[in-house]
Amino acid sequence: MRSSNHVHAYEPPNAILESILYCEDLDSCGHFYENILGLTLFSHQPGRHRFYRLSRGMLLLFCAKATSSETIMISGNEIPKHGAEGAGHLAFSVPANQLKSTRDRLLSFGVAIESEVSWPGGGHSIYCRDPAGNSIEFVTPELWFGER
Repeated sequence: MRSSNHVHAYEPPNAILESILYCEDLDSCGHFYENILGLTLFSHQPGRHRFYRLSRGMLLLFCAKATSSETIMISGNEIPKHGAEGAGHLAFSVPANQLKSTRDRLLSFGVAIESEVSWPGGGHSIYCRDPAGNSIEFVTPELWFGER
């Protein structure tokens, strides 16, 4: 007798659910992401992490000293240790009609604009740094997805 379970053919992933940046000072990075960018804190553990929910994904800020050395068990299984050194990069999708207000907000909080790029194939990017030195980009989706 055959199993009633249906076997589905493999399909590659079509979205990124979590993006991770590392920082040593979670409080200063928390101020940047919460007060300047306006993200809502979803969860936090002092000295270890701060998590933010966006419309279709999560931004996770981790302290690499903690995540690369601590053993964390969930339901009897270990979460693999991880961490990174040096500046990371994250790009937020921003509709073209909100790019100017994004730039104005960053400047109003004294956040330096490191660079702006108009891409030859379409799209525009604004770059700045978070308090940990990570490169943060605000980019119109046209860069990767054509007219939107």
